[in-house]
Amino acid sequence: MKNAALGILIPFFGTALGSACVLLMKKKMNPTVQRALTGFAAGVMVAASIWSLLIPAMDQAAAMGRWAFVPAAVGYWTGVLFLLLLDRTIPHLHLNSSKAEGPESRLQKTTMLVLAVTLHNLPEGMAVGVVYAGWLSGEAGITAMGALALSLGIAIQNFPEGAIISMPLRAEGVSKRKAFLYGSLSGAVEPIGAVLTILMAGFLVPLLPYLLSFAAGAMFYVVVEELIPEMSEGKHSNVGTLLFAAGFTVMMALDVALG
Repeated sequence: MKNAALGILIPFFGTALGSACVLLMKKKMNPTVQRALTGFAAGVMVAASIWSLLIPAMDQAAAMGRWAFVPAAVGYWTGVLFLLLLDRTIPHLHLNSSKAEGPESRLQKTTMLVLAVTLHNLPEGMAVGVVYAGWLSGEAGITAMGALALSLGIAIQNFPEGAIISMPLRAEGVSKRKAFLYGSLSGAVEPIGAVLTILMAGFLVPLLPYLLSFAAGAMFYVVVEELIPEMSEGKHSNVGTLLFAAGFTVMMALDVALG
């Protein structure tokens, strides 16, 4: 259980470390660097969705033969639609955007920026929780190292995400300490979601193929709806593309080497 507790906290530490960049840097983040970091995070999320979530989901449904893809497909689309619902019902503001999404709100700009990143982190926390729930059950074929690989991969991509949220907050006039705090708190939803998932592990084991792919669908939604547009905007968008490939490679290697 100690290993699981550490595993679900690792992604949060990644966010906090990234947010700490605001304490060391004085200037606004360079747009090229921001695109690079966003691309890297997107690549990690896509690779994690495939190797750590979708493939294990289909492996666990192997007894269904040629229909083993059904739980993965159903869970994937449920995750996509769930994030779409949250996107439409929670007011939030994406980086480099002047118009908020979701219902009209009088929330401050900084609050809506934090909510946008919190929406990203929700599926990541769910993914970690589902994988550790599967490992703790001992019935899902998920190894401790495989679960750790997912936690490390998400922590790696959370580092740039933490910097990407704290630095713009600083540029908006928020103090360094508050920018660090807000950036770190945006990642708090991950361990909370993971713990709740693990607590329900006994009920979730039969649904693991659906839940793994649900998390994958939610993560893909975030990547396609938000991260890819951000990494591709402006000049020199090839930087984001190259870092996407690098992030994908890092997560793929982690999952195969540790899993």
